[in-house]
Amino acid sequence: MLKRILFLMIFVGTISGISAQAGKRGERIQALKIAYITQVVKLTPEEAQSFWPIYNRYFEEIKKARQDFMSDELQYQEEVLNIKKKYKPEFKKVLKDDSRVNLVYKAEQDFLTAMQKEIRKRMQQKQKINKK
Repeated sequence: MLKRILFLMIFVGTISGISAQAGKRGERIQALKIAYITQVVKLTPEEAQSFWPIYNRYFEEIKKARQDFMSDELQYQEEVLNIKKKYKPEFKKVLKDDSRVNLVYKAEQDFLTAMQKEIRKRMQQKQKINKK
């Protein structure tokens, strides 16, 4: 399953690389993230309808924390932990158990890690091309 998602990421990433607009690239990455989390957590359509508005509020708070604590990594991590604790009961109302809530947080991290690896790989490929 992870191989399929990574293939999809590479495919969409390649297409987005062709696109010169950063906004479209961000939208595509967000769509991949939604697809990935939906698949990992195995959200039903009904669950997804309730889950994603909550997740979007959660993610906006995470982004705001990054802006507010850009110069203090420890404070940022503490704030993220507090946000996760705050949203856990809301996610649990939709997902019904702690293990699926934990999957959300894990899938989010796994997706980020995969994106970082893909970016590094592309940067290395560009460096090889530029050296020739």
